[in-house]
Amino acid sequence: MGKEKVGFWVVGVLVLVLILGSSAASDDRQQRWRKAMMSGETMGSSMLINRAPSSIVLPLHGNVYPTGFYNVTLNIGQPSKPYFLDVDTGSDLTWLQCDVPNARCREAPHPYYKPSNNLVPWKDPICQSLHTDGDQRRETPDKCHYKVEYADGGSSLGVLVRDAFNLNFTSEKHQSPLLALGLCGYGQDFGETYHPIDGVLGLGRGKSSIVSQLSSVGLVRNVIGHCLSARGGGFLFFGDDLYDSSRVAWTPMKHYSPGFAELTFDGKATGFKNLLVAFDSGASYTYLNSQVYEGLISLMKRELSTKPLRQALDDQTLPLCWKGPKPFKSIRDVRKYFKNFALSFTNDGKSKTQLEFSPEAFLIVSTKGNACLGILNGTEVGLNDLNVIGDISMQDRVVIYDNEKQLIGWAPGNCDRLPKSKSFIM
Repeated sequence: MGKEKVGFWVVGVLVLVLILGSSAASDDRQQRWRKAMMSGETMGSSMLINRAPSSIVLPLHGNVYPTGFYNVTLNIGQPSKPYFLDVDTGSDLTWLQCDVPNARCREAPHPYYKPSNNLVPWKDPICQSLHTDGDQRRETPDKCHYKVEYADGGSSLGVLVRDAFNLNFTSEKHQSPLLALGLCGYGQDFGETYHPIDGVLGLGRGKSSIVSQLSSVGLVRNVIGHCLSARGGGFLFFGDDLYDSSRVAWTPMKHYSPGFAELTFDGKATGFKNLLVAFDSGASYTYLNSQVYEGLISLMKRELSTKPLRQALDDQTLPLCWKGPKPFKSIRDVRKYFKNFALSFTNDGKSKTQLEFSPEAFLIVSTKGNACLGILNGTEVGLNDLNVIGDISMQDRVVIYDNEKQLIGWAPGNCDRLPKSKSFIM
């Protein structure tokens, strides 16, 4: 979600989820019906039982460099107002900065959200899912307090409310379900990587996640996908009717992680195996643990030793940059100097699914015209042995998190046009 060496807020939360397990247990039919009634939707039971295929598509704005983050616009409230939200698959809770007395907020693109009076009580399952340590604040049973902490030292403190999300579906229907948000965020510490936003769109697997709530009332299937354009922008989607699953490389998923991988370089084994990997749209760059990071850099430098490139020590855009014979204008100018590498994931001990990294997936061209490595040392920012695939390595791919089938998949994608059918994505 941020820039440069930290690059995101969410990895601390993601690691915690990987350790503790997911809170996104499926609700039974009675629970779905109760939530549907609470949402105020006029949906029949047939919709809840036999969900019609439909998706929500949201345009993305931003880029890996120089902006350093992506966001979406969501229309929330009654009357509806637009808000810019950071896209974060590494955390569950959606929240907005809000207009209440003594709020600790920062500059935002839009006027602060004014909360509705529809408070979420502490006994609500969504509130309970946010308090796995048992601290339910029973002294205020009419409201649910929350606190979310992020890896760069940032945090958000507030209470949960329900409000209308104004959504357009691919079925050409418009609905405004009442969904629970981390609202309002009346106490924010933004850490070192803050950029002006109205809030965060949490897309994790927990009950408080927006897509989990939409799925629980039968509006979409519990599937998230995104397509980040290397030219900037792209789109985010909820639901499963916009892609041809037969054209996707799938591998089993646990908490948005495809599991353990082996690193290959230029098609050859490197000896780096059993690497725990997770995808995180809140990270601008990709992070490898220190041992793998140093090994990969060593392999790259060996390949580059005979090429007309030299290290650009005066360019502080990223930790490692190279100058060419003349300033580079795009990755096309530099890709001939760099070898591809890949992460290979084993599927149930049988077949393997490969995630390949071409130069476009690990390099940026800085404003000084140098090629800079968009892969950073994750151990230095507290990730320990976790390896995180960030936005730079997901560009021009459709990445799909199928929470219902417990699969994660990717395929080359057309990220420059909003999809209206499967043919537009792949």
